Amino acid sequence: MSGTLGLSRLVGADLRHHRGSFVGVAVAVFVASALVTGLGVLVESGMRGGLAPERYSAVDVVVGAPQQVDVPEDLPVPLRERVPLPADAARDIAALPGVDRVVADVTIPLSLQDAGADAGAGGSVLVEAHPWPSTALTGFELREGGEPAAADEVVVTAGSGLAVGDAVVLAHGGVPSEYRVVGEVAAAVMPERGAHVFLNERRIDQLDPHEGAAQALGVFVSGVDPEQTAGAIREAFPDLIARTGDARGDVEFLDSGAARSTLVAIGSAFVGTCILVAMFIVAGTLSLSVQSRRRDYALLRAVGASPSQVHALVAREVLWVSAVAVLLGIAPGYLLSTVLQAAFVSGGVIPGDFALATGPLPAVGAVLLVLASAWGAARIAAARVAKLDPVEALRESATGAPAIGLPRIITGIVLAAAGISVSTVPLVVRGQVAAGAAAGAAMLLIVALAVLGPWLVSLSVRLVGTVLRRSSCAGFLASANAAAHSRRLASAILPVALGIGLGLVQIGAPSIIAAEAATQASAGVIADLRVAAPSGLSPEAVDVIREMPGVTEASGVALSAAVVDSFDFEGKLERAEHVLQGVDPENIAHSLDLRVREGSLADLDGIATVAVSTDAAQTLGLGIGGTVVGHLGDGSPLKATVVAVYERGLGFGDLTMAAEEVRAHTTTGLDAFALVAVDEAATGEVRAALEARGLLVTDGSGQGAAGAGAHAQNGWVNLVALLVILGYIAIAVVNTLVMATGERSRELALLQLIGSSRGQVRSMMRIEAVLVAVIAMVFGVVVAIPPLIGVSMGISGQPIPALPVLGSFLIVGAMGALALVAMWVGTTATMRTRPIDEIGSRQ
Repeated sequence: MSGTLGLSRLVGADLRHHRGSFVGVAVAVFVASALVTGLGVLVESGMRGGLAPERYSAVDVVVGAPQQVDVPEDLPVPLRERVPLPADAARDIAALPGVDRVVADVTIPLSLQDAGADAGAGGSVLVEAHPWPSTALTGFELREGGEPAAADEVVVTAGSGLAVGDAVVLAHGGVPSEYRVVGEVAAAVMPERGAHVFLNERRIDQLDPHEGAAQALGVFVSGVDPEQTAGAIREAFPDLIARTGDARGDVEFLDSGAARSTLVAIGSAFVGTCILVAMFIVAGTLSLSVQSRRRDYALLRAVGASPSQVHALVAREVLWVSAVAVLLGIAPGYLLSTVLQAAFVSGGVIPGDFALATGPLPAVGAVLLVLASAWGAARIAAARVAKLDPVEALRESATGAPAIGLPRIITGIVLAAAGISVSTVPLVVRGQVAAGAAAGAAMLLIVALAVLGPWLVSLSVRLVGTVLRRSSCAGFLASANAAAHSRRLASAILPVALGIGLGLVQIGAPSIIAAEAATQASAGVIADLRVAAPSGLSPEAVDVIREMPGVTEASGVALSAAVVDSFDFEGKLERAEHVLQGVDPENIAHSLDLRVREGSLADLDGIATVAVSTDAAQTLGLGIGGTVVGHLGDGSPLKATVVAVYERGLGFGDLTMAAEEVRAHTTTGLDAFALVAVDEAATGEVRAALEARGLLVTDGSGQGAAGAGAHAQNGWVNLVALLVILGYIAIAVVNTLVMATGERSRELALLQLIGSSRGQVRSMMRIEAVLVAVIAMVFGVVVAIPPLIGVSMGISGQPIPALPVLGSFLIVGAMGALALVAMWVGTTATMRTRPIDEIGSRQ
């Protein structure tokens, strides 16, 4: 030889002569790169994206309070209610150098009765009322009329459909008041979110339960850079946030901060899952690629190549292919991020106008993560061929790999036992933790399935083989092939089983929790009617309902959220959001049954007492007399003694306090709805009277679970995640099965040359395809059963999980059908070459 045959030349030769075996690896890495890039964009958007300001577009600096609770070494928890500003904040900021003036803003939710509609809530639309000086924040100018001077005067925005001189009815908390339109304002750029009206400051103070306390401050500067002033404000008042530019939208919109945290959490969780799935898929694809070239590796070992050299050869081949595939996947990944954004917007998970941030970091992260995963998969795939004795390697290149060894079987059994053990966690720890335990158990069982795959497939084939051998010649051949090549069959089965098992758990666990929450909510409401208003109900409105003829009890229910502190097993501080419900302890006996197990709701008195659900009591390690510590929805400190423990936490939230205390720490200061008990004979009359007042009236049994909106959003996130991951798995299934079938081209050609007809060969492949689909479906369902039973027993006490039937059948059926189609495609492509040509093309 004229030169040394170096490793690089071997890699280049392999890539040239075995293109087909590397195509599958490239496809798997390409899709992984696109997924990780797209999800990385979501994570970056959670850090740098946001909502552009609308009403605060004309002010230089916007000041607000931090809308989150920090968590050491973890993501902050967003606060759902507007955090109040200090009373003297506007005065102190106005004294800073360069500040021209400071304008305070307050938002009061009202419902506008459409004059053209019939009386009732169906003719109401939500509007936001603000003090007249806040028009400067948007640059509103009077186009007609004048400012609101009296308490019953209102200024509307252009395009509202109202004219100066019109009389309108605006209801606050279900209490209507008549106003006269005295002016109309317009701005260069009109706000698109919601409708707005302006009242005088005195009227705002009367309507606001917080007495007109500023929710945000607009700072106008003169002669200085706004960012310089914002920095001065942050330095002088470290407990406040000051934003300029597009970041002003973070203060204006409460859902901006929540969307940020949601995107970071979703993207991070998705990336981890995708990398894990990618490891499975790339490792499986590489395993097939290595098997198809085991003769080459055997010869290398026979001529003196060391195990480390074989490892290096496989790793370099994979990294060369992966580097190209990763780079090609980056651009589709950025396009995928917009698709994911649209999906999350459709489910109400993030606002439709939340802007994504598209920097280079997601691409860099995808390259590093996916290449690292591909390298790890290469090490796994090369481990066996690199360790083989040269003579044994040559023997295996002709006869195939032997059955897996005892250590691997023991490892798989231990993992399976661990997965089943984790499946029992929901029997001990209930609530949302149960869903996380189910996902962890499913992943352990899937890993166990991957470890034991060849052994389990061999056992399954033996059980089915007796029947197949007697059915037909094709059945005999299919059984013999499956028994001889269980590793190859396992590589085809595992991706399908992975998709089925993961899919069933992903849709099953949230469905079980949602079903039990709905059951608890329905059973816990014993009132006859549920009454609400478009903007919420004020205590005055509830008092009016209570005094109506035929009403025996009316209890306002306030809804919010609290961030509760707890500690893990290592003593690390954890903070988690819990639904907080406010009830009237004196007017609840005939309206709400939380199924109290200890203590009494009658003991709820003031901010220092709380009732907790059994789930929360178990998670937080609390009982009667214990102390709940954390933050209320508006960031105010929470330290309350547990006076009652109730069972129906999924239906009504984990925390219950006196309604007046919960209302005091919400943005609106209103009840979400009221539960009304009435005399049986007066139900119709009471309903009619309530509807005549413009209130929304439904049967008490129609009460939805507390936090149902959050559960629905989580369900939508799980669905999107499932579709993304199943889409990846589907591509991997087709990829793997086509590769596995293509590897058998010489085998299929030989069968035809010794007398089998093309029809018999196709029949054999059809039977093998059915065998792959059936075994994969059985394995996938078996993997999902322990976690789902554990969740169902822990959440509802029922051994049969409440699964979405259609969705479950679609997942199982679609993945099984995909296996059939992929093997048909692979067989058709493989048999296009004439048998004599195929035999002659290989040595």
